[in-house]
Amino acid sequence: MTITIKAQKRVDLGKNACRRLRSSGRIPAVIYGESTDSLPLAVDKKDLLAILKSESGENTLFKVGFDAEILDAMIKDLQTDPVTDELLHVDLIRISMDKILRVSVPVLLKGEPVGVKAEGGFVDFVTRQLDIECLPKNIPESLELDISDLHLHQAVKASDVLPPEGVKVISDPGTVLALIALPKEEVAKKAEGEEEAVEGEAEAEPEVIKKERAEKEKEEPEKKKE
Repeated sequence: MTITIKAQKRVDLGKNACRRLRSSGRIPAVIYGESTDSLPLAVDKKDLLAILKSESGENTLFKVGFDAEILDAMIKDLQTDPVTDELLHVDLIRISMDKILRVSVPVLLKGEPVGVKAEGGFVDFVTRQLDIECLPKNIPESLELDISDLHLHQAVKASDVLPPEGVKVISDPGTVLALIALPKEEVAKKAEGEEEAVEGEAEAEPEVIKKERAEKEKEEPEKKKE
């Protein structure tokens, strides 16, 4: 289903004008791209929140209508209040449906790894998004990766992802996405056991030295007799 949001061109661009917009339920925006000048707009806050809450989130394709124009667009950037998290401003980018885009999409891990189920490990989700290139119509909601076969200390990387047709992963192939690690307490126990083993060896060493010294002292008087 194609989403279309209505917008109005902004004439007043100062801070006070932006405050008035927000108090009326609208958000100041700018649309740019496709070799055209940036254009200040006002868009309905509810429309933007509906897009952000959708499954494709910021990668949602939608149309922006103002005056007699209707443009294909995506959200490029958002500005929010650091205290209240309220939406303050949005940058929109005009796109062409026949030109390749670069976007980031979330990684979705599937399956329960052997290293978790049978070996006491847990999934350390290191990288949750990957950069891709594709036509706007081919942007996936996520990239799925089955990690059921992973054992303890094994990892999956960007090179292990099989993207859908028409999609190219451009992130570094060596980027680690997830690995199966031991819980911190298990690592601490293992380290503690290794320390105790080293201490045991250190304690045993003086005993060996004492024994060798005693044998040496016993041999010396015998040599003097000779």
